[in-house]
Amino acid sequence: MNEASETLSAAAQRLAAALDDVVVGQRGAIETLVVVYLAGGHALLEGVPGLGKTLLARAFAAASGQRFGRVQFTPDLMPADLLGTNVYDAATGTFRLVRGPVFCEVLMADEINRTPPKTQSALLEAMQERQVTIDGVALPLPADFFVVATQNPIEFEGVYPLPEAQLDRFLLQVDVGYPDQGAERRMLFATTGTDERRVEAILTSQELQAIQRLVRQLPVPDKVVEAILKLARSARPGTGMGGDTDRLIAWGPGPRASQALMLAVRAKALIDGRLAPSVDDVISLAEPVLKHRMALTFAARAEGETATSVINRLAAALE
Repeated sequence: MNEASETLSAAAQRLAAALDDVVVGQRGAIETLVVVYLAGGHALLEGVPGLGKTLLARAFAAASGQRFGRVQFTPDLMPADLLGTNVYDAATGTFRLVRGPVFCEVLMADEINRTPPKTQSALLEAMQERQVTIDGVALPLPADFFVVATQNPIEFEGVYPLPEAQLDRFLLQVDVGYPDQGAERRMLFATTGTDERRVEAILTSQELQAIQRLVRQLPVPDKVVEAILKLARSARPGTGMGGDTDRLIAWGPGPRASQALMLAVRAKALIDGRLAPSVDDVISLAEPVLKHRMALTFAARAEGETATSVINRLAAALE
């Protein structure tokens, strides 16, 4: 177990390092994205345009040696444009299936909130069941199917906010921020010259699946389990777990948040080269796990509270 953990941990670290060479200045987002994948979930990337969200998803697919598909979500995008459809072939007199871009290992759902709920919901079955249904026939997707969806947080015209049921399907929300000055300087020279930076596959599908299996086998200390339960329950109004929870939070995370934390802290520990997660892992992952799974009350928003500030206070109680 120890030898396998060290080998697979080093492989996960190589993956993160390879992405860091291409997507400059986004180390935090890179590590969080790798955590999501190793935990077997899906990622929701949020950030203003031009920060490298699409580049990050494309580079991840290349570094992990997987097929990449991208869909630019628009108001006129239909479910069949995403999933595929049966088309009549006049030459043979039969229908043949034309598969949509969802049939890949890594799917980039760009600006997912730009398309109506009918098309957004077409991804639900794919994300949860790793299959799609076309004309009543269930078609399997790859076992390691991974959705990287993006949202633009600064534009609200012509958008369709994701329903809470679909937001809950994303294991973590990854906030992509501005790079620091040094990173932006390196980015200028790396992206405006004649040399094109390419990402080579450094892991095989078998290695990635082995890492995902190992994540679920890592032991979790009782104190970490208790911290996960305390954090998730303290964010739910009506439980009496948090002093200001009832006043600040309109609705809180369900049990899927606890499951997400349990998997994410294991993946983070493995990436860091540890054989078991700690309470610090729970604290560091509290915001990306809970932020998209809760809503503040009107009173909280009127007081200038944000989901981040509330989560940080709840997480601080774990120390």
